[in-house]
Amino acid sequence: MDKDRIDGSAKQAKGAIKQAAGKMTGDSKLKADGAADKLAGKVQNAVGGAKDAIRDADRATRH
Repeated sequence: MDKDRIDGSAKQAKGAIKQAAGKMTGDSKLKADGAADKLAGKVQNAVGGAKDAIRDADRATRH
């Protein structure tokens, strides 16, 4: 598993917590920051998934 997938998942979780805290406290900036972190995490996770797929495809063609 690519490091980007792990880091991306962590960012998504952090963003979800920030977003929920922003909703509970009525802090729109915190809520927006959380949503941005979640989106960045999703993108990073997708990049990691693509790297994994390329690496797996490369391994399959070598055998």
